[in-house]
Amino acid sequence: MKVTLFATCLVDMFHSNVGKATVELLEKLGCEIEFPQGQICCGQPAYNSGYVKDAKQAMKHMITVFEQAEYIVTPSGSCATMFKEYPHILKDEPDWQHRAQLVANKTYELTQFIVQVLKREDLGATLNGKATVHTSCHMTRLLGAKSEPFTLLNNVQGLEVIPLDKSQDCCGFGGTFSVKMGQISEQMVDEKVSHIEDSKADFLIGADCGCLMNIKGRIDRKKSPVTVLHIAEVLNSQ
Repeated sequence: MKVTLFATCLVDMFHSNVGKATVELLEKLGCEIEFPQGQICCGQPAYNSGYVKDAKQAMKHMITVFEQAEYIVTPSGSCATMFKEYPHILKDEPDWQHRAQLVANKTYELTQFIVQVLKREDLGATLNGKATVHTSCHMTRLLGAKSEPFTLLNNVQGLEVIPLDKSQDCCGFGGTFSVKMGQISEQMVDEKVSHIEDSKADFLIGADCGCLMNIKGRIDRKKSPVTVLHIAEVLNSQ
């Protein structure tokens, strides 16, 4: 099975270890990985900031880059969601909308792909300790990937997954929101980190690098002992 990796900007620039873990994990599961050199930003920051014309240029480029893929997999629920939004955004351009729909239909967030397509739940991973999970907004509310991370994490040997109070609340990142509304974002991530600390978890696990970067930044500033991990890193652990 050929999988085309959509790495995302944050993985490319800040979280290369997540990209490596994703590739290694999928290869262990029998996938052949392709990585198109032409991939760029999916256009989400520009689109969410109101720069629709500029965002469409990025979208069309990404459609062209990925439309020949068999499966498109990304370690980001947020960016997978953006691919799924392409057909709606390009609805006034029928040819592009059709091409966008083909791309959207074969795009999966990493845990979605493992559970829904590969039909795997126990990957033989090991991580000793207690973990709580941040469920990111785009991944759960828009993409609808709610159960897959827990299905996989509950099969990690040595790991106890414990509930996170108010887990449905946003961490305050929200892409450009954290820049435009910095003071509000700070209050939101403070509350999120407080709930994480209250859980007494050793690890905070998530599936979106933007959220994890925001939460880890606050955890580090508070000198909290909680270790922040992307789910790909956990599932790739032995």
